Amino acid sequence: MVNQTTNMEQGIGENFRPYHLDTHREQIKNKKYVNKLTTVSAAITKYVTDGCYLATGGFGCNRIATALLHEIVRQGKKNLCFSGHTTTHDCQILVAGECFDRCDVAYIVGLEARGLSKMARKYFESGKVQTTEWSNAALAFRYKAAAMGVSFLPSKVLLGTDTFKYSAAKITICPFTGDKYAAIPALSPDVAVIHVHQADIYGNCVIRGLNNSDSDLAKASKHVIITTEQIVSNDEIRRSPWQTAIPYWSVDAVIPVPYGSYPGNMEGEYFSDERHLQEWLTAEQDETTYRAFIKKYILDTKDFYEYLQLCGGIERINQLREEELLIKRSSP
Repeated sequence: MVNQTTNMEQGIGENFRPYHLDTHREQIKNKKYVNKLTTVSAAITKYVTDGCYLATGGFGCNRIATALLHEIVRQGKKNLCFSGHTTTHDCQILVAGECFDRCDVAYIVGLEARGLSKMARKYFESGKVQTTEWSNAALAFRYKAAAMGVSFLPSKVLLGTDTFKYSAAKITICPFTGDKYAAIPALSPDVAVIHVHQADIYGNCVIRGLNNSDSDLAKASKHVIITTEQIVSNDEIRRSPWQTAIPYWSVDAVIPVPYGSYPGNMEGEYFSDERHLQEWLTAEQDETTYRAFIKKYILDTKDFYEYLQLCGGIERINQLREEELLIKRSSP
């Protein structure tokens, strides 16, 4: 019988976070049903340490944990490993602080239809960041595998692509059919930062609209920090238990941060601030202007709400809410 584990074809990318089931179980089994309310500053200080593996929730500029990401930059966290789905403005924020030096990348540097982030591209091309490539589906499967408690999942994604070549996946043969699959390794981040619509004080979370892989990401991660638009009672959560996308036993910290995805989109709450995102991209065209921009909006602000006030405060949020309503009304 041929040993299928020898001479396996594999990508040349590094697996930055090898998965071990026993260690993973030990890390996640002690989440308690207790009041987990805290502050942004305290949560980042406690759970995000230099050199740790950080994953971000949301997708693109949708439902991003802006307040937490700003605080990571403000506290000067360094040498992180980083992953996220269609990382756009979240990556742009972390690049501003040069917070990470390794990245599991599915999509990066661009802000989708808005254009490329010049400074993010410059940072990645500088040689300061080691990257391993994945597709969005492959990264989702990595979180799912860890959430399931298995060390990999077989998939047809990546096969026959250069993305496979630069990934850390391996070719495996199905013992039942002889079919070829990509073995996608499980990923268990040290800490995930996720913004949600509602949460109770224990960490039960409701996400409206696009969940992406955040349910799996929360279950896969050693620590999970939640910011939420609204704190609701546990009775409210229990009235519609099927809406609980992330359960309390996955969560370490809960912080109420209304408008916390700004300048990103928050489905049903407010539209993305395209004007401010364009200001970022414009500022990035000149190094001096860019550094002054980051200093003004992140480094010199004491918290997210001081930043939000610089961007127009609640008046701007109300304008973005009107845009969200207009889009809904115009949808077929």
